Amino acid sequence: MRVLHFFKTYLPDSVGGIEQVIFQLCESGARHGIESQVLTLSADPTPAVVKIGQHEVHRAKLDVQFASTGFSYSVFKQFREMAAEADVVNYHFPWPFMDLVHFFSAMNKPCVVTYHSDIVRQQHLLKMYRPLMNRFLNSADRIVAASPNYFHTSDVLQAHREKTRVIPYGLNKSGYPQPEPERLAHWRERLGERFFLFVGVMRYYKGLHILLDALKDVDYPVVIVGAGPLEVELHAQATALGLRNLHFLGRLGEEDKVALLQLSYAIVFPSHLRSEAFGISLLEGAMYGKPMISSEIGTGTSYINIHGETGLVVPPSNPQAFREAMRTLWENPQLAAHMGQRAEARYRQLFTADEMGRKWMELYQELLEEKALSYA
Repeated sequence: MRVLHFFKTYLPDSVGGIEQVIFQLCESGARHGIESQVLTLSADPTPAVVKIGQHEVHRAKLDVQFASTGFSYSVFKQFREMAAEADVVNYHFPWPFMDLVHFFSAMNKPCVVTYHSDIVRQQHLLKMYRPLMNRFLNSADRIVAASPNYFHTSDVLQAHREKTRVIPYGLNKSGYPQPEPERLAHWRERLGERFFLFVGVMRYYKGLHILLDALKDVDYPVVIVGAGPLEVELHAQATALGLRNLHFLGRLGEEDKVALLQLSYAIVFPSHLRSEAFGISLLEGAMYGKPMISSEIGTGTSYINIHGETGLVVPPSNPQAFREAMRTLWENPQLAAHMGQRAEARYRQLFTADEMGRKWMELYQELLEEKALSYA
């Protein structure tokens, strides 16, 4: 079975949550007999085709970008040719330009939309885009959400509930590097034996300003891994608050990230807006058996982190509640350890890449059988 994935950004040019999901989909699919290709845009598509893991990445020239939407003239022809060779096309939403490519190509293959997120921030543009969006989603054979939480709280998905399925994102722990003892010793010496950890890009919806406010007048050690558009602003906020035990480490490689995940005491994930539709780095914390603190935003974060079981879930945009949750875990190591154990057990039950690949294989097969019946 051949599956074409289509999204605006991908590895190696861009590293983010959706890119990680597509990677895991392709790699887990290979273990179930699926041959995957990814078509994406790149500002410098040289070479035009690269091999990542078990799948190929085809890169069309990015011509212009507006409101987080990439546009490409050459991708129309490339998409038509690749879709013609595929058995199933898997779109990754949202990307309004993708909808146009879909309709202009007159693509007649079975297609599924992986619905990563509602459009949250650009409400004015959404009003103009909505007719095209509705037509695009109506044309899809299936829509897939990553959690029942997001499915039930999305007005858009509720309008398409008959054809929407839930398949949680999954991670393959064996694909993560195992840090050398020297690297673990380095970070343990630098950061100490217990610290809270955040991993992610410094974007508007990550709620890092809430985390910093929560640290005012307390001295819990917190490590922040990642960079992004709010980096300078967050550094200035930390200085203004006089935070003494906060470590901004910037972007790190995978081995260093895993070392910090292994050494951390608990994961802090203060995302406060629905743009955080799932939380891959939160799931990584569960995978490494860490208790978690997150906010209730009606998305997959509260499907990964079950309040009182795998960690604590607090109201969004509430520094005081976040601080109290940190205090609860910090002052109760046995509770934190038990929550971490349950978090890892939940990962193994629901969120492995193999489980995700199996469910996607079943969905693709269902679509192909439906298409075959329609021709019969």
